[in-house]
Amino acid sequence: MAGDSQILIGLGIGIICLIYMILKTRIHTFLALILATVIVGVIGGIEYKDIIGSITKGFGGTLGSIGIIIGFGVMMGQLFEVSGAAKRMALCFLKLFGKGREEVAMAITGFLVSIPIFCDSGFIILTPLAKAISSETRKSIVSIGIALATGLVITHTMVPPTPGPVGVAGIFEVSVGALILWGLVLSVPMLMGPLLFAKWAGKKIWQIPTSDGGWTRDRNAASKGAESLYDEDHLPSVALSFSPILVPILLILLGTVTAAMGLQGSAVNLIQFIGSPVIAVGIGLLITIYGLARHLPRKQVLSEMENGIKSAGIIILITGGGGAFGMLIRDSGVGTVLAEGLAQTNLPGILLPFFIATFVRFIQGSGTVAMITAASITAPIIAHMAVNPVFAALAACVGSLFYSYFNDSFFWVVNRSIGITEGKEQLRLYSVASTIAWASGIVVLLILNAIFG
Repeated sequence: MAGDSQILIGLGIGIICLIYMILKTRIHTFLALILATVIVGVIGGIEYKDIIGSITKGFGGTLGSIGIIIGFGVMMGQLFEVSGAAKRMALCFLKLFGKGREEVAMAITGFLVSIPIFCDSGFIILTPLAKAISSETRKSIVSIGIALATGLVITHTMVPPTPGPVGVAGIFEVSVGALILWGLVLSVPMLMGPLLFAKWAGKKIWQIPTSDGGWTRDRNAASKGAESLYDEDHLPSVALSFSPILVPILLILLGTVTAAMGLQGSAVNLIQFIGSPVIAVGIGLLITIYGLARHLPRKQVLSEMENGIKSAGIIILITGGGGAFGMLIRDSGVGTVLAEGLAQTNLPGILLPFFIATFVRFIQGSGTVAMITAASITAPIIAHMAVNPVFAALAACVGSLFYSYFNDSFFWVVNRSIGITEGKEQLRLYSVASTIAWASGIVVLLILNAIFG
């Protein structure tokens, strides 16, 4: 085994090369992770056969735990999009909260919709509804749109089975059920600040759709007709729309709670079986197929699920690459060395994945890449520190929310969809909202860690 100083040098050079390849070259993130793993091993003096062994073990081990969940989740999300369930949920919350609370209704809609589907897709699906609400209520599309966007991005970032948090759970080797539970606990207070900001921003920038498909800031202008706002024809029922999300979450949480309580018996074993993430999300997918998509042609259902799998391929490879990188660090023993060094400083270990994810997010834009990169680098170190790995995983997720701007695709989806074209205004709206979520997230997480960590 290589000496401590040599493997530390190898790790430092490998991380620098990884960041450079992701930010400055044409090399894909997956290949960059594998190359960085090799660089760490070779420079660190690890035997070649051990490098290959760590790569294959880390890649296979990580995907063995979460690959199926990601596949089921994206198929479920794709059918969720085309079935009208997202619109049904939004209408349900609009009726529940009533007039004057449209931002809250759209934020909660986004909060739940983004658990099974990507936030970009969710925002595009719900944009027509947001415009209709703005027209009918003459409330600024800015407040409604930013509330929807932050609701979507928070659970997309924090709560499995979206691919990023699932990948982080696999790399940190923590229970997906535990990450769902704590992710939801953390996400609720994270939504409060951006929601207040959205209402404030809507008063500062008042803008509504016009009948010709454009936008106006003239308060005397006639708004676009909103006859389709409560058009509920051909939409699935409320119970059916919510069930593909709520049933798996409840099953996973039930399985996690019974395991934590140490209960025994055949009934408990059955509960823990159906509450395992693979089975629970699989049940959610079956509910989606035979419930939400039952009126769609068979070929369309199969085609939509295949489209979902295509979108998941990149995430699965990146997650596996992150697992390979982390496994080499574990096998090399460098995690122990770094943990001992960090233990002598005053920096809380939980902040390490948070700061790395924040840095990577700001530089290259992708929240998923940021959280998985941070998890890959820090999971082997955290394993040797007195840090709850679930909270460390959440710290990587929170860090990936930092200041969304021009290098983030969701930044463009949000601003273009709500008619904000001026660069200065773009940087003062969703960018600020995502940063408020980031800041409130780490504050609440540190409090939770101090109490339960």
